[in-house]
Amino acid sequence: MIRHIVLWKLREELGVEEKDRIKAGIKEGLEGLFGKIPGLREIDVQMKGTDGSTADLMLDSVFEDLEALAAYRKHPAHVEVATAKVRPFVEERLCLNFEV
Repeated sequence: MIRHIVLWKLREELGVEEKDRIKAGIKEGLEGLFGKIPGLREIDVQMKGTDGSTADLMLDSVFEDLEALAAYRKHPAHVEVATAKVRPFVEERLCLNFEV
C-alpha cells in the first residue's frame, strides 16, 4: 500500500470567504473520486488546520501500489478535478508518498 499525502497553500491574494469556498470545492471534488478510480483505497481532505498550520489543505489517500497511484494521476476524473478545482488556486504544493 502507498500513502499519498499532499499539502497545498492557496494563493495569498484570495480572501477568507473565497478560500473557504475553494477548499470546500477541492474536498468535494477529490473525495468524490472514491469508487471511481481503481486502486484508490482511501481518500480524505482536511481543510481546517489548527493554529500554527502553514498549509491550507491536506489530501491523505491510500493506493494499492505505485502503479495505482500512477494511474490515479492520469485518470480523467482526477485530471478534471485537479485542473478545475485545485491548480488555478494553489500557490504551493508539497507531496510525500510512502509505503504502509
